[in-house]
Amino acid sequence: MGAFHAYDIRGIYNKEFNKDDVYKIGFFLVELLKTDKVLVGRDVRESSDEIYEYLTKGITDAGANVYNLGLATTPMVYYATAKGNFKASVQITASHNPRQYNGLKVSRENAEPVGYDTGLKFIEEKMQNTPVVPVSNKGKIIEHDIKVEYTAFLNGFKQNFSNLKIGIDCSNGMAALIIKDILGNSPIYMYDELDGTFPNHEANPLIPENVVDLQNLVKKNQCDLGVIFDGDADRVMFVDEKGKFISPDLMIGLLGHYFLEEKGLRGNVLQDIRTSKAVGEYLTPMGATMHTWKVGRAYAAKKLREINGIYGGELAGHYYFRDFYFSDSGILACILILNVISKMKAKGISLSQIIAKIGTYANSGEINFKLEQKREAMDAVRDYFIKLEKPTASYDFDGYRVEFPDWWFNIRPSNTEPYLRFIAEAKTTDMLNEKVAKVKEIISNFSK
Repeated sequence: MGAFHAYDIRGIYNKEFNKDDVYKIGFFLVELLKTDKVLVGRDVRESSDEIYEYLTKGITDAGANVYNLGLATTPMVYYATAKGNFKASVQITASHNPRQYNGLKVSRENAEPVGYDTGLKFIEEKMQNTPVVPVSNKGKIIEHDIKVEYTAFLNGFKQNFSNLKIGIDCSNGMAALIIKDILGNSPIYMYDELDGTFPNHEANPLIPENVVDLQNLVKKNQCDLGVIFDGDADRVMFVDEKGKFISPDLMIGLLGHYFLEEKGLRGNVLQDIRTSKAVGEYLTPMGATMHTWKVGRAYAAKKLREINGIYGGELAGHYYFRDFYFSDSGILACILILNVISKMKAKGISLSQIIAKIGTYANSGEINFKLEQKREAMDAVRDYFIKLEKPTASYDFDGYRVEFPDWWFNIRPSNTEPYLRFIAEAKTTDMLNEKVAKVKEIISNFSK
């Protein structure tokens, strides 16, 4: 089925999957995770209520009880899963995708993600090959409201950042459910009504046009920074006091001031394969041991737990924390970053000045090439440059990351689309432009 992907189940509802599929997913999920209770939360999308109805019917027909969180951010589901010792949970959401999409994020015990290789494939095969036979002793639905408990947990990380003027764009998504219970009414909010039609812009902060309104708000109101969440609040991104969008991987570096400098922790920090080389160069002197791994929660959360990492992050705006069951939370990341920026402002240092110290490379941003021969094109790019120059480091998971003394690149296939994604950094803009031009020339040989 087209909605099954590496990290979750997601697609255009009633096209790539429908209520009958959702019913079967719920039914076979109980067998997969061998449990008699499943925690379920949902976002505010138009189709989420119907998906909830059929998902829970499948779960209860398999004999398990449903613990209904109601409307929830995705990290709220992770928290409730781990804290409540649930062996299975589902968040109904399509995260940052347009309104016609929806999906299911599945977790097991300790809020560990269930990806295609770790369980979703089992469900897909069961749906195709095994008839559904409801049990006679059906489960029931139990209300399970943890909003007050969860906001109290998040507030425990909050320091005094009353010296900051903050602009916040909730993207009409799930951050609006609890953000004012944490940050109060002092920030200048926009699009803070829960609305699954996303009437103002898509809930994807990585698309530049979706950040324009926040950038204008920050500049108009002379804010110290702007904050923007995606649709299910597991990701967060920032703009500085000048309204400039900050590459999310650089915030991994900024978080070092909280964990490594203020808290005095030493140990492993996780980054994804696309992360700026500058992040490791910034954090290593603070006491971090950097680990590079695959993109996506299905990989990152598991890896952070394996290495007992302090925290980690991704270019896509996910930030993972040992103190949050090795899971990602956009709002927790926001709180910790505000703690740091507040202290910096008290020293007369602006956000743009902090970022300038972290991001020391010229960066191409992620460039997408639409083509079918992804493997051949990737190999051609890698082979060309390693024959031309001697690499200082090389990684061959999740595509290739190859580093040289003055520049590096990552080239990787999309897990869900016919795209090859490329990103590069260099010590100078001229060098970067030269390398990117060469890559485009090589890949043009594989385009239709």
